Amino acid sequence: MKYSTPFICLFSLLLFSCKQETKPLRESEDQQLLNRAKEIHSKVITLDTHCDINVKNFTRTTNYTQDLNTQITLPKMDKGGLDVAWLIVYTGQDSLTPNGYEKAHQIAMSKFDAIHKLVDSIAPDQMELALTSDDVRSIHKKGKKVAMIGIENGYPVGTDINNVKKFYDLGARYMSLSHNGHSQLCDSNTGEADGVWLHNGLSELGKEVIVEMNKYGMMIDVSHPSKESMRQMIELSKAPIIASHSSARALCDHSRNLDDEQLEWLKNNGGVVQTVAFSSYLNTEKFEKRVIKDVEIAKQIADSMGVTWLEREEVMKLSSEEKEKYYDFLGTMAAVRRAKVKTMKDLPPAVDVADFVDHIDYLVEKIGINHVGISSDFDGGGGIEGWSDASETFNVTLELVRRGYTEEEIEKLWSGNLLRVLDEVQAVAQELQKS
Repeated sequence: MKYSTPFICLFSLLLFSCKQETKPLRESEDQQLLNRAKEIHSKVITLDTHCDINVKNFTRTTNYTQDLNTQITLPKMDKGGLDVAWLIVYTGQDSLTPNGYEKAHQIAMSKFDAIHKLVDSIAPDQMELALTSDDVRSIHKKGKKVAMIGIENGYPVGTDINNVKKFYDLGARYMSLSHNGHSQLCDSNTGEADGVWLHNGLSELGKEVIVEMNKYGMMIDVSHPSKESMRQMIELSKAPIIASHSSARALCDHSRNLDDEQLEWLKNNGGVVQTVAFSSYLNTEKFEKRVIKDVEIAKQIADSMGVTWLEREEVMKLSSEEKEKYYDFLGTMAAVRRAKVKTMKDLPPAVDVADFVDHIDYLVEKIGINHVGISSDFDGGGGIEGWSDASETFNVTLELVRRGYTEEEIEKLWSGNLLRVLDEVQAVAQELQKS
């Protein structure tokens, strides 16, 4: 489980960790539009580039074959028509020391192991791991769900460049070089808050990692690194890049989003930005108004459960073990809160699918339909009203049809563009390996 900041994500988890009631079709719309959306949704391959995991949900007794209280499960994917989930090997940023690298590597390996356990022994009849775009299409044709693997934060690479190949061989097909905090590989977008940078972009080791990623065919993800890191990555990379879960900064001024200059870089590079359904990255005004009320409710529930509510600064001071325990409590408490909210009226409106597609519209207009995709950040703070978990995936397609997107354009947004970049990255790798 990971978050953009502890404060933002605690409440994103509370707001959207499970399905909320929505109205998928407006009263003024007719059955023809709904049928058209259903037809398109059933025909295109729907692909979400960012779904976090907790290894506790990959055991024989608790796993994704069950309808767990998580945003991604196989039943939810079936219900919503989500075909491909990129499951994320995430490690939080810690000290740049041998001990820190070793702990991060162990965490990363536990998540690789969990994903392989899911596809190899828990649910091989329902889901398979894809390594190429051809794999995606062949698995989908069998009627199975598709798992792919992305790495969020290159921290577990440590100082051993051979780990890039190791992670690739385990199935990783994209990696970001930092998360919230500067890694040994590059600066994070979080440096923008205080103006403190560690490398002024990429470190020398980070540059070597970029070369290795190109060599083996692993996509470079720029969603968390700093703007200068992104500029240097594009300058160095021989292949297109991706932003696995970011939106448009022109519409929501957050350092995790891409500004117009970054978008132009990405377009010229041939890459793709996967628009993210993360409420605080979509509409700041709506998010802030709603979160005030939700914090109030959450504090009341925590008090009734005998748990001390922690503010952002207090959460940041916790050890990794204490944070994990506190996040587990929040997950339990979220169900209580959802039940209470259902009985309440006159709550401020939540960030919704329309706000999300506003960003898609902007990005398409700014850099073209061939450079835009879709992501959720489910189980890592993502989720909005109308797409609060995988079971509501159809609502995104419905809104796209509502806006006038064609089947061809929707196919590109849902998977075509991302798979095209993967193909190009792997083609570059083949050429590099020949030479």
